[in-house]
Amino acid sequence: MNSKYEVIIGLEVHSQIKTKTKIFCNCSTEFHCKPNTNICPVCTGQPGVLPVLNKHAVELIVRTGLALDCTINKKSVFARKQYFYPDLPKNYQISQYELPFCEHGKININVNGETKSIGITRIHLEEDAGKLIHDIGSRQLDYSLADYNRTGVPLMEIVSEPDMRSPEDAAAYLTALKNLIEYVEASDCNMEEGKFRCDANISIRPFGQKEFGTKAELKNMNSISGVQEALAYEVQRQIEVVESGGRVIQETRTWDANEKVTKSMRSKENAHDYRYFPDPDLVPVNLDDEFIDNIKKNIPELPEARRARLINNLGLSEYDTDIIISDKALADYYETALKAAQDSKDAAKLVANWIITELLGKLNKSDLTIKQSPISPENIGKLVLLISKGTISGKIAKTIFEDMFKDNKDPEVIVKEKGLVQISDEGAIIKVCQEAIDENAKIVADYKSGKKSAIGALVGAVMKKSKGKANPQMVNKTLTELLSK
Repeated sequence: MNSKYEVIIGLEVHSQIKTKTKIFCNCSTEFHCKPNTNICPVCTGQPGVLPVLNKHAVELIVRTGLALDCTINKKSVFARKQYFYPDLPKNYQISQYELPFCEHGKININVNGETKSIGITRIHLEEDAGKLIHDIGSRQLDYSLADYNRTGVPLMEIVSEPDMRSPEDAAAYLTALKNLIEYVEASDCNMEEGKFRCDANISIRPFGQKEFGTKAELKNMNSISGVQEALAYEVQRQIEVVESGGRVIQETRTWDANEKVTKSMRSKENAHDYRYFPDPDLVPVNLDDEFIDNIKKNIPELPEARRARLINNLGLSEYDTDIIISDKALADYYETALKAAQDSKDAAKLVANWIITELLGKLNKSDLTIKQSPISPENIGKLVLLISKGTISGKIAKTIFEDMFKDNKDPEVIVKEKGLVQISDEGAIIKVCQEAIDENAKIVADYKSGKKSAIGALVGAVMKKSKGKANPQMVNKTLTELLSK
């Protein structure tokens, strides 16, 4: 990037709150339903209806605010945000303008080994809009279909300070924020289902200039990598405009993921364009100290606290820990697996190794998430326990792992069915080791002439003869003893 210009980025994240019913009515928030089946007169904006606030949505936004070190406003007010769009049946959105639930928070991010604090301006509660469908499968429509199932789903908008200075900062911020929201169980943050969405405001200014440059807002980015790509393109676009003597205009732009470019959509709206005013159907929300304190007491363990516990109490490396805590579902999977392997030696490290190296590698190749893993955490724990007890060798364990991945079969069952129990009987080990020595005179001669690495070939011969079942530690020890005679 051009070193003459400083990049200024602020993000607006919309995260659907994890409630069973919508924010102002009793309609279900379930995602995979037929269009326009989870709707009622309230969420479709019929005349004469009155909204009733979902208390659990308030609890979860306050929990999120506390986790982000925000000030919780004891008095909060809902407002009507006026704009016309087909997926907004009332032609206004119930949102918050003044007095949101949460303000003035922060979250730490790590970029290239440097820790930065990104300010949170506000977190406010609002209702989601519906969804327009512009095509069905591969058939492009010359009209749009409206699905109002999503209308009225509780949504929290988290607005950052313009503290990010690169697309990498923005990606790190989104990753940390998504992780924290999942940890406090306020949202599923499923980006494919639109439950965690982001708009970005970006501008450039010459280094040393205090005033911000004219910003553009970027929309329609459906992944964290997509946000990073779109911001990187927009930085270059704005620099080229300025360098060529042009002027960046304030506008809303869309990200075209296929062409890898941003395109102009419309001029950027300001707050006055929405004509905010207090919603007359909703009274101000007053939160008392007891309500806030009860939420504070029940905040689940946050990523940084979990990180410290895994390192200090379990002795995991920082590298392994950072991978494990990067996803709440992965961290939960790890701890469940660890309970199943708790009797094994070095269980914490062994379980981490199998999950990070073997399982995540296999899931990535299969394009699966940890939530979709064909192997249960309990069975990973059992596999580690079998290795630790000497029932199977590490080599055999990898074969068993492949079978487990196919059908999530219990590793103990696989071992019994295929007769894979490791040979640890001393007499049997001595017998097969002696056979390997007798059959490999040249290798034995090399070893006895001082080439100690030759023992590796003998170990391989023993393992081949035993079909991988011989205990490797016992094989090494036995061969050394027999060759010293």
